[in-house]
Amino acid sequence: MSLIELAPQALWGRPVIIGGGVAGAVAALTLSPSPVVLLDPVPIGREAASRWAQGGLAAAVGSDDSPQLQVQDTIAAGAGLSDPVVAARIAQEGPATVEALERFGARFDRTASGAYSLGLEAAHSRRRILHVRDATGGAIVEALGARILVTPSVEVLTAAALRLIVTGGRISGVLIRHGKTTVLLPTGLVVLATGGVGGLWRSTTNPVGARGAGIVLAARVGAVLADLEFMQFHPTALAVGADPMPLISEAVRGEGAVLVDAQGNRFMADTPGGDLAARDVVARAVFAQWAKEGGSAALDVRHFALGAFAARFPNINRVLADHGLNPERTPIPVRPAAHYHMGGVKVDETGRTSVEGLWACGEVACTGLHGANRLASNSLLEAAVCGRLVAEDIAGSAAPTPKTNTEQAPIEPGKGLIIPAIRELMDRDVGVVRNEAGLQRAISRLSALRAEADGAVAEDAVATALLIALAAERRKESRGAHFRSDASAPVELPAHSTSHWSDLAAIADGLS
Repeated sequence: MSLIELAPQALWGRPVIIGGGVAGAVAALTLSPSPVVLLDPVPIGREAASRWAQGGLAAAVGSDDSPQLQVQDTIAAGAGLSDPVVAARIAQEGPATVEALERFGARFDRTASGAYSLGLEAAHSRRRILHVRDATGGAIVEALGARILVTPSVEVLTAAALRLIVTGGRISGVLIRHGKTTVLLPTGLVVLATGGVGGLWRSTTNPVGARGAGIVLAARVGAVLADLEFMQFHPTALAVGADPMPLISEAVRGEGAVLVDAQGNRFMADTPGGDLAARDVVARAVFAQWAKEGGSAALDVRHFALGAFAARFPNINRVLADHGLNPERTPIPVRPAAHYHMGGVKVDETGRTSVEGLWACGEVACTGLHGANRLASNSLLEAAVCGRLVAEDIAGSAAPTPKTNTEQAPIEPGKGLIIPAIRELMDRDVGVVRNEAGLQRAISRLSALRAEADGAVAEDAVATALLIALAAERRKESRGAHFRSDASAPVELPAHSTSHWSDLAAIADGLS
């Protein structure tokens, strides 16, 4: 007797894209008119982290810019771990990708002369950030989503992926939760475009549901993971107690905002790069201010011309007003928050993982572009470029005959009762500043919490958090966004880390 339902046969064998953000949407549209299934647990793209990207998309479209300069900036920010070949390929695709997004309906801001209005962000040597006011990601996701809804080849299912099924060493299906039913969707071609892991931290700018769903889906079927320890903490999340924390875009500093301490003094002025130093540097500086007794940090824009802030950043200004803040009168309180994961499922230049039939793109994937520290606004470009590259690779792949074995036990999602505890300890022990004692404490506590998981939601969250904590404990140096207060000097020949599902068993053995 079958334990689960089968999806309608008309959907069998279609490539399945899991995630409706920029990467997943571009992949689906690129595959058109070939039929695909797009899975998203909420109406398409509504909870995608790319929707929340305020600053913009980095592309070398300015007259004083070039892809080579963008590559140089990317590699410098990546702290020795950015792959120069990957960086060159993605930067070179920048101008064409901007044109493609505009064909899909995105409309980037332009000057009165018709040229792109380009912003400046940390560690960029040129103004190259294309934006749609201060809601760039949302505008792109809206445009792509609208196009998908009128594209007959894309079947959108409001459903959550629970597990991948592997038969004979390759993908053969996806178990999904559709309503209250577990459904098997037979397919040999799956794309993970599920976003990041920021929701594992109590302080985050990500949707709280961004807890590494794609990482654990891939890991459970044996995929190799890479660089999980590298979590970028955005230095300027709005510190008003909200969850998730509203982001105060780096573009605000690009337009001249300065960071001040509790006494109103600038604390980045003497740092190389100043208020626009690399994100990891600024995040640690802001963190240090809050660590002082009676300390705090804030962004000061009171020197802007009257009305200029609201005109350039209308959405941020609206959020501030909702919290009773007027930036023309009072500095904006900010503190670091988990923002972007440089690690993820290890992929090759076409987005293929180590499991046959499985691709990944966007934040869930580790392409090697970002290294140890993402250059601001490279992520939307990477998502769009890699979504297209994955689709092109799938288009050239032979679709295997779908399997129909339904002898899979239904999976209960559970209530995720331990997730608040996971988020608190990740903030405390796997945060902006780490050390051996804290990481060991996190590994021990997370291992104990695994036994308390009440279903798939909690099981997957604690497993992903454990894998990240273990990778962080293994890297004894400080590098990029991974900072250890007890670290020795950085190694001269930095290496990428790899993680596997079997590491969790090793953790359990080590604690027994």
